Amino acid sequence: MVTGPPFRTLLDLLAGGGVVVLSGAGLSTESGIPDYRGETGRTRRADPMTYQTFIGSPAARRRYWARSHLGWRHITKAEPNAGHHVVARLQSRGLVTGVITQNVDGLHQAGGARGVIELHGGLDRVACLGCGRRSPRRELERRLREANPTWEASAGEINPDGDVVLTDDQVEDFRVVDCLACGGLLKPDVIFFGENVPPARVRECYDMVERARALLVLGSSLTVMSGYRFVRHAAGRDIPVGIVNRGQTRGDQDALVTLDAPLGATLTALLAGLDRTPAA
Repeated sequence: MVTGPPFRTLLDLLAGGGVVVLSGAGLSTESGIPDYRGETGRTRRADPMTYQTFIGSPAARRRYWARSHLGWRHITKAEPNAGHHVVARLQSRGLVTGVITQNVDGLHQAGGARGVIELHGGLDRVACLGCGRRSPRRELERRLREANPTWEASAGEINPDGDVVLTDDQVEDFRVVDCLACGGLLKPDVIFFGENVPPARVRECYDMVERARALLVLGSSLTVMSGYRFVRHAAGRDIPVGIVNRGQTRGDQDALVTLDAPLGATLTALLAGLDRTPAA
């Protein structure tokens, strides 16, 4: 069982309410979706797609959509784990007032969380780079199946952004489809490496952090500034920061308390600790 001074400090932070959660890929690893930099990320090599490569190379788009088409089956089978459910329960109790996630898997919402800000977008949507039309991923998956009726491939390792490892030979004959409205290029409605998060979304996150009594980071190494900036923002305004992650993070020096521990077990223990804490 998780105990000790860091655990008790985290318990106090949650008990006071007004907590904003900032989650990363480490929260979803217990659902079978690996991360890039945590324990599962270190066991394999992942080469994430960049925005420049995607828009500049038809071959790269064909490779991405073939890999993502196969990987989507894995993403849709993933279910929220104990960590996602605890965050939703803390929100329903009024202790968590907002959720910002760097994940694109939709598991927070599937676990019952409301009003989640998806910092990097969501894999369940597709956007046209020509006309801006957004459409459900299920619509694209149907069209890809129709365009590739005889295509078969065996999935390799699943990557955090929902694609799988395939060889060049496996993707060579895969056919990509374009926007139904304008014929433009289709892209998952997620932020690729080298692409900027929309300013309005960033501002919404800053505003949420500024209203918080505390910021709780769950399962993020904070290596990328996209998420780390909100930790710096909180610390610069004397808003206490708590971090639960497997391994060290870039934000450890900014935090009031850090805990290197499994996410699901730790959050479950925190919820149980709150149940044992007498109401003020």
